[in-house]
Amino acid sequence: MSLFKIPVTDLKGFGEKRAEQFKKLGVCSVGDLITFYPRTYEDWSKITKIKDIKEDGVYCVRAFLAAPVSDSKGRNGILLSKGTVYDDSGSLPLVFFNNRFISSMLEYGGEYFFFGKISFNAFGAQMVSPAFSQASQGKTIQPVYRQTGGLNSRTVANAVRQALEMLPDTVGDPLPERVRKRFGLCGLREALENIHFPKDEEALENARRRLIAEELVVLNLGMRSIREHGRGVSGVRITRDFSAEFEELLPFKLTKAQKRAISDCVTDITEKGSPMNRLVQGDVGSGKTAVAASVCHTVIKNGFQAAFMAPTEILARQHYETLYEFLAPTGARVELLTGAMKEREKKRVREGLASGEIDLVIGTHALITDKTEFKSLALAVTDEQHRFGVAQRSRLLSKGKNPHLLVMSATPIPRTLGLIIFGDLDISVIDELPPGRKPVITARRFSNQRGKVFGFLKSEIAMSRQAYIVCPLVEEGELENVVSAEEYAAELMLGYFSDIPVEILHGQLKPSEKEKIMTRFSEGETKLLVATTVVEVGVDVPNASVMVIENAERFGLSQLHQLRGRVGRGKTQSYCILISDSRSREAAQRFDIMCATNDGFRIADEDLKMRGPGDFFGSRQHGLPQLAIADLADTKSVELSQRIADYILYYYKDLRNDELRLLKAEIDRLFEQGGQQTLN
Repeated sequence: MSLFKIPVTDLKGFGEKRAEQFKKLGVCSVGDLITFYPRTYEDWSKITKIKDIKEDGVYCVRAFLAAPVSDSKGRNGILLSKGTVYDDSGSLPLVFFNNRFISSMLEYGGEYFFFGKISFNAFGAQMVSPAFSQASQGKTIQPVYRQTGGLNSRTVANAVRQALEMLPDTVGDPLPERVRKRFGLCGLREALENIHFPKDEEALENARRRLIAEELVVLNLGMRSIREHGRGVSGVRITRDFSAEFEELLPFKLTKAQKRAISDCVTDITEKGSPMNRLVQGDVGSGKTAVAASVCHTVIKNGFQAAFMAPTEILARQHYETLYEFLAPTGARVELLTGAMKEREKKRVREGLASGEIDLVIGTHALITDKTEFKSLALAVTDEQHRFGVAQRSRLLSKGKNPHLLVMSATPIPRTLGLIIFGDLDISVIDELPPGRKPVITARRFSNQRGKVFGFLKSEIAMSRQAYIVCPLVEEGELENVVSAEEYAAELMLGYFSDIPVEILHGQLKPSEKEKIMTRFSEGETKLLVATTVVEVGVDVPNASVMVIENAERFGLSQLHQLRGRVGRGKTQSYCILISDSRSREAAQRFDIMCATNDGFRIADEDLKMRGPGDFFGSRQHGLPQLAIADLADTKSVELSQRIADYILYYYKDLRNDELRLLKAEIDRLFEQGGQQTLN
């Protein structure tokens, strides 16, 4: 029986209350526990003598408890538990807060490892609320797990120990022995035991390498499978290319990169029997919408319909205005469909789509509701790929007979990751800006220069332009020395910019309120918008010429570039000003790169190099399944997984090979349920 089917309540000491606590961490079964990997580790193998502790920091000491732990009540009713430990070099006081069990857990005269933070006060050093284990267990690397209310890392570790004991003698391994030997990967059981309770650093590294490689191989093969499934025969027959006709209608010249992308798309839909699945990836302002308009024109002139889905109401309206301007002169019937429209209007548009009267519809999620039907949908376009998952794309595609798909994204992705991130899509890159577009001038300033920055903002606004100021946090007091957007906006409204229309935009506002604020800004009513990063993917406001980013050191390089992309969309010179007092080398590197280039792809590559493994793409972007241990920014592991996936497909030919039974089950589980493993 699969351990994923055995509830955690079967473990010793697990009642309903404890099970509910684990459920908050996404752990419901024994299998979930085994694949609930530590978030980090504490190295208890490096022991420090008490006499050698000279400054604040985190230390591990091996010492004896000198006397029983004593409890007392401090101010505000806080329970204080104090003890003293000693080794052959000196003694050290311990302090625990609100732990009524500690006096019974530590035995007088017992020898333990104590791991924790040392702080110095007027009386000397003390260790505060350390973790501990009996010295007889030996020097170890201790796992640290994600926690929730009432559930600490030690409790999780004890539960994981129980779960590991339930592993069968022979653990079914998704990676066949031939594959493991070829790429030097340890077996699954060894990996699972050492990822939680490693014998040493080498064992931990081997476990991580194995589990990360496996997870990325599963993702890689899964994305390739989606691509192959999408290669069925299209129910749409498009034979003629009208892109040259469309180009002649434009009041500007297309760039070579735009022409290349259009050619890629038209070749897909006119010469291949399978549906197009193409990503057009280009930096902000590179002209992706014109590419989409050209492809829509060819589809419409062949007698079919097209649909364009945007993530927000305001973006949908903006795309509608742009595409209407492009296509209305050709005789195409272009309409808008959003949830906020009056029911009468929505009904009229839906009837036009069902009858074939409307050629192109631009809309939000209203396009994928059951009420929306098309007569002959041949092309689905989605904007800002990371806002839509594979399921939403499929809903839109289901409105036609295996129609073509065009995805547009302004998020630069390092080229090394393209195969995994967009494994189900062919990729066209628009790597040049239209002629006449001026690069945004970027500069770094310190907080004591803020007055001059505000003066510059006022001078730009006086020339009928607009500006953004971005702050990293919303609520006052979340972190010291970090500007609060609400507090900051209030100061500006009452002080320096009291004579200018200022508004604030942040993630805690209702969607309808965000839409209203952005509409007022895009229409020029608001001159200065103070915002959090919700403007990172926002509307096109060509009149906005300045982007000021407060506490710029708190943003990643790619995020800074995305924020900068909110300006520089008009014909006037635009500016991005990074305000930061940070003296760190990493921040200085980011600022230097930002000031040196506007190339989003170069910035994405530099960001990847600087961060190394980390949450490069943010939370659940790109519609990918959630990964348990792998990191898409870990390029070495990504490249290894690609080699393994290539070898598996070369040697076994087909994933239905019996030796790959468990691997295929993992692929199905990751894409259907969000990523659990098979433990047979």
